[in-house]
Amino acid sequence: MPYKATRGPGRPPAAKSAETRERIVRAARAVFSELGYDAATFQAIAVRSDLTRPAINHYFANKRLLWLEVVEQTNAAIVGAGIARAHEQTTLINRLSAFLSAATQADSEDRSAAAFLVTSVLETQRHPELSSDEHDLLKASRDFVTWAVGDAIARGELRTDTEADHLVEMLVTVVWGMGFYAGFVGNRGDLLAVVRALELLLAGKLWSIDQ
Repeated sequence: MPYKATRGPGRPPAAKSAETRERIVRAARAVFSELGYDAATFQAIAVRSDLTRPAINHYFANKRLLWLEVVEQTNAAIVGAGIARAHEQTTLINRLSAFLSAATQADSEDRSAAAFLVTSVLETQRHPELSSDEHDLLKASRDFVTWAVGDAIARGELRTDTEADHLVEMLVTVVWGMGFYAGFVGNRGDLLAVVRALELLLAGKLWSIDQ
């Protein structure tokens, strides 16, 4: 039998409009993360959000507009929040840890947020039309790491002969690997432990090398 939503397609009261829109975005984020852009449908999103397909269309005229809304909100919730936390810190290690803590917070609330970060990078490679200069998640994280590394070199925390470009790419790889872990592999407790282990490793507190 066809799925019937418990809520009808009519225009919601103004007080519930923002709540309904947010529910659609959260459902879409989960569906996009699980199925990918091509396989995701408004019907699947309607089922996940317990709304009708016409109700989804009332807020978003097409799938691309809904995708871009999910990107914008996820960018603000994880990447933007992580960068803001990092700017409150004064060392490279603490800045990276603060940035990654946004993923642990997202994991505690909704794992699909971290999963969508990874999915979005893959999908923009397949579908360049989904790219948004204003909300390019990979570029935003790379710009942040570039700033953090450059500042660490300028302050003498890192050696002046550091190959900054290579270090940035390595750290970007680590950050996005953590995003994959947060979205698809470990639970919040596991992720917190992994982030802590990374902090200790970068601080040189795990090495036991004979001099």
